[in-house]
Amino acid sequence: MKSHEPFQDIPIVGFSISSKATYYFYVLDFDNGGSGHISYSRLIDGEYENPQKMSKAINTGKYIAHPFIAPDESYLIWDAEKDGKNTPDIYISFRQKDGSWGTVINMGDKINTPLYEQHARVTPDGKYLFFWKGDVKTREDGSRYVIGSPYWVDAKIIKTLRPQQ
Repeated sequence: MKSHEPFQDIPIVGFSISSKATYYFYVLDFDNGGSGHISYSRLIDGEYENPQKMSKAINTGKYIAHPFIAPDESYLIWDAEKDGKNTPDIYISFRQKDGSWGTVINMGDKINTPLYEQHARVTPDGKYLFFWKGDVKTREDGSRYVIGSPYWVDAKIIKTLRPQQ
């Protein structure tokens, strides 16, 4: 089913777009404490299809957010809180030959630490993976704030994580 305004009334917070003009975005779920999920919408015959929620493999954990889709849609990177951790890590999944998404892979200790890692993006030239790393601090009055900085690694890490097919 297609719509002229498929994104109307959807609490989309951030998105990434592929070279095929497919949008990958995260949607806040106010009924689930502000946690979210990743959906996509393809451009078909000049119109965007209604958003499609990605599989449970991708949408596992809490605060699933900040998708980055490779321009050729060969991989998807995002962050989420998983495995009982209260801080997000960055994950990747590779598109399989049949078009499905492969096993979710934690991007490892060159990126993920006990701190918050979020907002991964690969530079347009494909050479670097930038992400944000920070920590939550608590003021004397009990309010919380986040401090952090951008970090980067060589994007070759993506190739090292790709399973052999």
